Amino acid sequence: MNFTVRKASRKWVTGAFGRIGAAMVTVAVAAILIGMPVEPAWAAKRSRAAPWADLFRDISPRPRPAARRAAVPLPKAAVPLPKPRPAEAPSAERDKPDKKQQASPPNGKPDQQAAPEPPPTPQPSACRLALTDAIAIAPSIPDIRGANGCGGEDLVRLEAIVLPDKRQVSVKPAAILRCPMATALADWIRNDIAPLAISLGSTISDLDNFNSYECRGRNRIVGAILSEHGRANAVDVRAFKLANGRSISLTDRTVPRQLRETVLHSACTRFSTVLGPGSDWYHEDHIHLDLMERRNNYRICQWDVWDPLPQKAPLLPAERPDEAPPREVAAKPDDTKPDAAKSGAAKPDAAKPEAKKSNAEKPDEAAPPRQERPAKKKRRQNRRS
Repeated sequence: MNFTVRKASRKWVTGAFGRIGAAMVTVAVAAILIGMPVEPAWAAKRSRAAPWADLFRDISPRPRPAARRAAVPLPKAAVPLPKPRPAEAPSAERDKPDKKQQASPPNGKPDQQAAPEPPPTPQPSACRLALTDAIAIAPSIPDIRGANGCGGEDLVRLEAIVLPDKRQVSVKPAAILRCPMATALADWIRNDIAPLAISLGSTISDLDNFNSYECRGRNRIVGAILSEHGRANAVDVRAFKLANGRSISLTDRTVPRQLRETVLHSACTRFSTVLGPGSDWYHEDHIHLDLMERRNNYRICQWDVWDPLPQKAPLLPAERPDEAPPREVAAKPDDTKPDAAKSGAAKPDAAKPEAKKSNAEKPDEAAPPRQERPAKKKRRQNRRS
C-alpha cells in the first residue's frame, strides 16, 4: 500500500516539473523571438499601445545596405517617328493664347480674382414692346416681390398718356401698374375719353389717379382676399380735368347723366371689373377698374348713375299770385254742410255744460273727514347676501 502511494506521488512530482520546464522553455523562446531584429516595414506597423516592447529591441548598429548596382544601359532600339502633320489640319498657333494675354490677366489685376459675370438682362415682353413712347410715357421698373403674394412682374410707372395728336394727358400721381393694365388704361383714354372731352368743347389734360398699386386686402379689410391693387392690376379713377379748367367728377350728381352713362358703358366694355356708386359704400367717391381674370371671361359692372338731387324747398311760402280767386269764393258755402248740422240736433255733449253749471250752483258741503289708517310696520326680510 505504501509503495503504491509513493509511486503515485513520484509520478505527480515528475509531471509537475515537466510542465514547469515546458513553460520555461516556451517563455525563453518567446523572449528570443521578441528580441530578434525585424524589418523596418513590420516595425512601423507595431502598435504604440505597449511601450515596454522597446526593452527587447536590439540597439546594436545595423549594417548599412550594400550599394545598389549601377544600372546597365539597355541597347537603344529603333523608335518609330510620328507621321508628318497634314496640310489641311488647323494651325496649333491659333489655339494658343497670345504671350501678352498669358502674362497679364483679363482684368489687369493679377492679385484679385475675376469679378463674376452679371446675370443676363431679361428680355422685354410683347406688351412692353408695344407700349411705346407714342402711346404712353411709362418707363419700366423692377419686379416687386412683396409679402402675402403682393407685387408682380412686367411693371411700369405710367406718368402720362400720349393722345393721337401728340398731346399728353398727365396721370397724377403716376400709377404703378402691370403693362397690360397700363395699356388698357391708355387705350381707354385715347379712344373713348378724349373724343368725349372734345364733344364738351375742350380737351382732356389730367387724369385724377386715386390709387394704383397698394399691398392690401379688398376694401382695406385686414385678413381679406388680396385686392387687385396688391397685384398692380387695378386703378381707381376719381375725375378728369379739361384744358379749360373744368373738372368732371364721375360720381358727381350735378354732372349730366348722359355724360356719366357714356363713361360707364365705355369702361365696362374695356375692363373686366367696374365698381362705382351703388356697388358698396367703399366706392361712392371713385370708380374702380381692373383686369381680373375669371372663369368663362366673367365680368362685373356695378355702377349706378344717380339722378341729380332735388332742390331744397324755400323756408317761407311764396306770395299769392294776383290771378288767384279770392279766399271767400274759394271757401265752401253753407249749403254744403251736412243735414244734421242744419237741423241743429242736440249733441250728446250739450248736456255737459248744464251738469257742470248745476254742480257749481250747489253750496259747498263739508267733506267727511278722511280716516287715517295706522301705519303698518314693514317686516324686515332676512336675506343672506
